[in-house]
Amino acid sequence: MSTADEARGRVRQMRDKAQELDRAAESVDDQHEQQRLRDKARRLRDQSDQEAAMASGDIDPII
Repeated sequence: MSTADEARGRVRQMRDKAQELDRAAESVDDQHEQQRLRDKARRLRDQSDQEAAMASGDIDPII
């Protein structure tokens, strides 16, 4: 498996986990827990976006 394939796999896993967290947040009654789960999902999406950009060469990780 190439490095690019591994990066795509990690990005897909992070995005899937973010969706799972969003679904979990919808089923929780506690507002604080909902917010915590949504925040965690947002951080995972942000991280996956950054990794996807680095893998595609759109951004330089040194900057």
